[in-house]
Amino acid sequence: MSISSKERLLIQHFAQYVSDHKKEFISNVLSQRTRHVTVVLEDIHQSQNTSAVVRTCECMGLQDIHIIENVNTYQTNTRVLKGSDKWMNLIRYRAKGANNTATCFRQLREQGYKVYAADPAEDGVSIHDVDILPAKVAVMFGNELHGVSDYARAHCDKKVRIPMYGFTESLNISVSVAICLNTLISMLHQHWRYGLSEEEKEELTLYWYRKVVRKSDVIEREFLRTIQ
Repeated sequence: MSISSKERLLIQHFAQYVSDHKKEFISNVLSQRTRHVTVVLEDIHQSQNTSAVVRTCECMGLQDIHIIENVNTYQTNTRVLKGSDKWMNLIRYRAKGANNTATCFRQLREQGYKVYAADPAEDGVSIHDVDILPAKVAVMFGNELHGVSDYARAHCDKKVRIPMYGFTESLNISVSVAICLNTLISMLHQHWRYGLSEEEKEELTLYWYRKVVRKSDVIEREFLRTIQ
């Protein structure tokens, strides 16, 4: 959805309060932002793990994270997050009495994603062999103890694994996410027509200007009053 003319005027107005250095920084980040790859978290228990994943995703240029809360509620650890969550869209699935995993899968597929469930089983495809194009890619990570749910294993498009060569069978979830994203984003950057659209960049510019401008809510309210 494109932004309105009023919102474009707001971007121009907020730009007066943002330094040239900060504007250039925001523009550079936007040029490398993507929704072609996303991460799905299903019932993560420990807040430090969830927060580490959010931070990793933001560092790797993802804009959206999908968070499923069938059993465990999304919680954060601010010391781990380092403010990374304020730059991202966290889409939460937490309806009581519903299969939120099914809801998430349905919405992802409506948006053109293939869903890969991270699982160490040998019948999964290696993360290095995931088809990054043309379909968008959602990689799902499950609970620290049990992994992804039986529903996710049965209904994902494919299971995906990280090749390992030692005795230990699994990695910490934040490490797993970092390895997977580094692999996928590196492949994606070889075909960088899969960044954000100009409309999405405008939307995020306004969203982020509201974050960086001090008392942006007051400034916005006063500006809108003057143009009514």
